[in-house]
Amino acid sequence: MFDRSNGSLSLSALNTGASIAFARNPTDQIRTDAERLSHIVMEMQRCFVLHLCKELAPGNVSFPQFFLLAFLDQKEVLTMSAIAQKMGHTTAAASGLVARLENLDYVMRSSVREDRRKVMVCITPKGSALVQRIREDHITVKDAQFESTRP
Repeated sequence: MFDRSNGSLSLSALNTGASIAFARNPTDQIRTDAERLSHIVMEMQRCFVLHLCKELAPGNVSFPQFFLLAFLDQKEVLTMSAIAQKMGHTTAAASGLVARLENLDYVMRSSVREDRRKVMVCITPKGSALVQRIREDHITVKDAQFESTRP
């Protein structure tokens, strides 16, 4: 379970409920294992989202904005069209997302000289630092979680 006091998850404490029942045949065992694994993955995702929400709040960054920043941190530069496609948004919606990040100095936009309609977006050092800090925090939490599950 997730310990809110220190932000950790103990996999050994997860209650997998009725899926602990003994399986009658190999197919039942596979199903039981799949149900247990599904429960564990969903619990870890829930804990990750809760932790990420706490981390993003001070920087006034939403989940979609953070995911865009994380993607930009791995690329040098992206067009607005590529961002819209990656995020599953229209170009107008992607432009609004980028504008909010630009106002926070996390990204920078520029036009291509040959075609001023083509807008390029890159992450700033401040945006990259935010992504790195949250990644490091996430790794630290995961290390502690896995350490607590070792025999």
